[in-house]
Amino acid sequence: MLRRLTSTFSTWATMPLRLALGITFIAHGMQKVFGTWSGPGLTRFTSFPTPFPFMRPAWLWMGLAAFSELVGGILVLLGLFTRLGAFLIACVMLAAMVGVHWRYGFFINPPTLGIEFALSLLAIALALLIAGGGQASIDKLINRR
Repeated sequence: MLRRLTSTFSTWATMPLRLALGITFIAHGMQKVFGTWSGPGLTRFTSFPTPFPFMRPAWLWMGLAAFSELVGGILVLLGLFTRLGAFLIACVMLAAMVGVHWRYGFFINPPTLGIEFALSLLAIALALLIAGGGQASIDKLINRR
């Protein structure tokens, strides 16, 4: 099981993807969990409504989303269980894209936020889900043993 979770292609192409996605989601996760950079913090974020009515209790789903962003970002940035981190991020982005941003169309036109940014982040997460962490990852070190 561990070998399947840490398997990766021997490529450097995943490095910039991991850095960009990891930094982005660590920052967003810290806003939602700790309230840094003018973020809502966990108490306020878990009081927000969920994107879909079936997601009950709302505090649980919103808490999972916040921690998925933070933990997923850390895992992706380190290249440790990259596929798991990318999966967590992909789930959050898919829910955000369909449940929140879809109604505003494709483009980000403040104050409305279309799907373009969420779609880009989802695509990066899916690429890492397929390829794994790549050459410069802890996954690669684990697999050498």
